[in-house]
Amino acid sequence: MENILEIKDLCKTYIVNKNQNNVLKNLNLLIQEGEMVAVMGPSGSGKSTLLYTASGMENLTAGEVIFGGRDISNVKPNELADIRLDEMGFIFQQMYMLKNLTVLDNVILPASQSKKSKESRKEITARGLDLMRKLGIVEIANNDINEVSGGQLQRACICRSLINRPKMIFADEPTGALNRNSSEEVMNELRKINEEGTAIMLVTHDVRVAAKCSRVLYIVDGNIKGEYNLDNYTDNAKEIRQREITLNKWLIDMGW
Repeated sequence: MENILEIKDLCKTYIVNKNQNNVLKNLNLLIQEGEMVAVMGPSGSGKSTLLYTASGMENLTAGEVIFGGRDISNVKPNELADIRLDEMGFIFQQMYMLKNLTVLDNVILPASQSKKSKESRKEITARGLDLMRKLGIVEIANNDINEVSGGQLQRACICRSLINRPKMIFADEPTGALNRNSSEEVMNELRKINEEGTAIMLVTHDVRVAAKCSRVLYIVDGNIKGEYNLDNYTDNAKEIRQREITLNKWLIDMGW
């Protein structure tokens, strides 16, 4: 498999009240096509900063971020915006959607904004409905966003992240605002997406979520302290529980 994301000597520094805060320190990371990687660590360790910097949502201080073979740390802002729109998908803990649009219109909005897409509005709408059908929420397509559950809305956010057929999805605590059942449903959908070939990098504090990934990175003080490779995922409840137990033990050894 080829690398979809390569991070070299990444540094991110914030200046707060004239004080220098080095959040990421010469961090190196490779993520291959089709991988599903969880990023864990204590609060303030740099997890979300890594995700935002790797996806071009925040500028880096030093180093390189190579996405799909291209160094996105040196491209013009308009080019970077197009890369994020056309080649990346984003899912957040807070399910940001426009209140004046239906759920379906929110889902297809990125496709309607893409300069790369040659599809008609009708074709984009049909594809949005297909994605919603696939994730079991087509019945809420014409609802307002305040008329659906949190689990349904997060699945709609997944549909939106997929509408431009991204090479990789970046997810920041995608289940953090959900109850356990909704969290399980959302993670099952992300697993299916990953099994179809889309790489996923997600930040989480939940061992159950991380146990569904193929690799877990543990970050402390702006650098990767360790990584844990998980065996091939199965739907067997006993094996899933064993993955959670062994991952939890490793996290405790890391200082979790």
